[in-house]
Amino acid sequence: MIKRLLSYFYPIKIYSQKSALSQSIEITWANGDLVMDSLNTNYSYGSLQRILKLGLKNIGFAKIKKMESILILGVAGGSVIKTLVDDIQFSGKITGVEIDAEMIKIANQYFKLDKIPQLNIVIDDAFEFVLKTKDKYDLIIVDIFQDTKMPNFLFESFFIDRICFLLKSKGFILFNTMLLSPEENLRNQKLINEFKTEYFSIKTIPRVEIHNELIVIEKLD
Repeated sequence: MIKRLLSYFYPIKIYSQKSALSQSIEITWANGDLVMDSLNTNYSYGSLQRILKLGLKNIGFAKIKKMESILILGVAGGSVIKTLVDDIQFSGKITGVEIDAEMIKIANQYFKLDKIPQLNIVIDDAFEFVLKTKDKYDLIIVDIFQDTKMPNFLFESFFIDRICFLLKSKGFILFNTMLLSPEENLRNQKLINEFKTEYFSIKTIPRVEIHNELIVIEKLD
């Protein structure tokens, strides 16, 4: 409790760990809340939770609450899961895919993800998972970073086409991206310009928390 109170004045790091896949995973008390950070950016809770919550609000909390199944690619500490369960009261099935098993161990310890009954965590590469799964989803959240970098496969047409295929009718994709260079701005613009819109609509929520841009895709039929 003392550390939590002191964190309103300055951040207090309580855990730091390197895993085989992540340079650094840190748990810190900041402004009264526990947050998970990488070396250079927020991974869960903190600014990331605000970013994804804004995207969920754009889709509509009431609409999400009625959904049956949600897929999250990139779990980290699970802040978006907490938003779904605590703020939206989503009671359907949540599947979270995370490549780093150490990240999930830490999330269970500090954020109690393993206490959420409708959550199924799959330790797998997101690209491999979307190729293998036979399930379809009402909402797919893509939130995959390696520190401040995003894997190239996320922007390849095959991956985008595949996650669109996994959407149920009237489903949504919420894609969190980070823009730190002119090249990354062009990357996002290319994806949007080349997106096939016959059966989908696509829009952006730009410059969330300065460096993030959310892309929202809706399946129309």
